[in-house]
Amino acid sequence: MPELPEVETTVAGLRPVLEGQRLTLVEPRRADLRWPIPVDLRQRMTGAVVTSLGRRAKYGLVETDRGDMMIFHLGMSGRWRIDPEEIEKHDHLLLETESGHRLALNDPRRFGSLDIVRTADLANYRPFILMGPEPLGDDFTGEYLKIATRDRKAPIKQLLLDQRIVAGLGNIYVCEALHMAGISPRAQGGAISKPRYQRLVDTIKRVLIAAIAAGGSSLRDFVQPSGELGYFAKDWLVYGREGEACQCGALVQRRVDSGRSTFYCSRCQK
Repeated sequence: MPELPEVETTVAGLRPVLEGQRLTLVEPRRADLRWPIPVDLRQRMTGAVVTSLGRRAKYGLVETDRGDMMIFHLGMSGRWRIDPEEIEKHDHLLLETESGHRLALNDPRRFGSLDIVRTADLANYRPFILMGPEPLGDDFTGEYLKIATRDRKAPIKQLLLDQRIVAGLGNIYVCEALHMAGISPRAQGGAISKPRYQRLVDTIKRVLIAAIAAGGSSLRDFVQPSGELGYFAKDWLVYGREGEACQCGALVQRRVDSGRSTFYCSRCQK
């Protein structure tokens, strides 16, 4: 599933061809993805000028001069294609700009979503209401994380994946950050000290920034809007490396928690 760095990379790839452009065509090619596409999406977006693009957690945001915000989620296999030579079966939304660019939102598994809200009401968009702070924001600190997990006996990995605690973190980057911070994925959240939490927060930010700079991780179907692959996967220290040697010489282990694979080193992570 595309995670925060992949969505950030996607938004950065869309910005040069969409920002400041008038949309001359907005064509949903099916009625739904993970849930129904708003029936007024075409009407509200056609003719509008895209004023900015951004991201909240794993959602991309496309703001227009009409005070509307189109919100997209890439789900398990979604990606945007810029100026495709042909329209494919799984291109479920087509956009055309006044400058002549064509964009297609492609999602074979249809676990993604499309929505539109008034920009002024964005904070009240249902998926965003209970979300925690952005992991790259100033509000995400060791002190915050210590308070947010106070008295919690759940494993720290599970807590970091809880969007109510921190928004946008996913399995890949949580595994990597916990390894780099030397914290076991099974450590109880409430038992981790504030200094260790600060080290974890610093590591999370460092991992995400590095992943964004590398264009994300190309896992399964994800590619950038330009068609290029993300190259951060070559820098994974533990994720997907079960049975391989950790930097310390011990073997990377894998366990399954709540249906997700957890990769870690029992020697490095306590």
